[in-house]
Amino acid sequence: MNTPSLPTLVIVSGMSGSGKSVALKTFEDIGFYCVDNLPAELLPQFVQTVRAEDGAPAKLAVGIDVRNRRDLGHLPEWLSAVGALGFDPRMVFFETSDEMLLKRYADTRRRHPLSRLGLSLADAISLERQVLKAMRQVADSVIDTSAMNVHQLRRHVIREFALGGDAGMSLLFESFAYRHGVPPDADFVFDARGLPNPHWNATLRPLSGRDVGVRDFLDADADVQLFFRQVNEFLVTWLPRMQSDTTRSYVTVAIGCSGGRHRSVYLAEKLAANAREKGWNEVAVHHRELD
Repeated sequence: MNTPSLPTLVIVSGMSGSGKSVALKTFEDIGFYCVDNLPAELLPQFVQTVRAEDGAPAKLAVGIDVRNRRDLGHLPEWLSAVGALGFDPRMVFFETSDEMLLKRYADTRRRHPLSRLGLSLADAISLERQVLKAMRQVADSVIDTSAMNVHQLRRHVIREFALGGDAGMSLLFESFAYRHGVPPDADFVFDARGLPNPHWNATLRPLSGRDVGVRDFLDADADVQLFFRQVNEFLVTWLPRMQSDTTRSYVTVAIGCSGGRHRSVYLAEKLAANAREKGWNEVAVHHRELD
């Protein structure tokens, strides 16, 4: 007999400049109800309030970082209170080396949250590590983003939190632009550059493959629909065999076009929707050039 899973609360924390904000936005994209910079002592009250709403979300993500004014040493008590409310709290800490943080701040010219104290950037980073030490110690996982770009970080969050929750193989459908390179970890790659391109329609150019106008344009084209049916038939045939014959936890299906905005996005969304209809429980979509 399977035990029902509890609603999830993910605490998203980490060093400023570590990609925490990118991670929180990714959580929102994969269906989490997200709040940033919530005072840590309000965690139980926040969960209780959200849970009391009609149609309350089962997945919450809260960003807590050095901007928090309270003593984070009490965090275990607040997490325990969240658990008593019937949620499964998990803390993820995003780490980055001092060298990379200094480089990122230099590149973006952003101000560090502790710069208001009159500290140099190096001293502000050092103080931030001290303040967040308690959070890092109780974190369920620490993710080092020193060698990750934005796209790699988003994939990491998607794979860990949108995929792999159930036993079996999960699917990630990823759109991309060929001019920026093929995703290095793709298992299957399909080239949509031979299909009619909405980019050449001035009305559709600013839109993406998720917008109604582009979808209608591509829905009406016979070649696009033939391409979709053939790719979909291939996946329907071979993905179940991969699931039964391998021990892999997920498969990445990449669809590319020239700009990565219209055709590939449309097809990734359509293929993902069909996979869900076919009964795949864990399906996620990542649009590399739109993020």
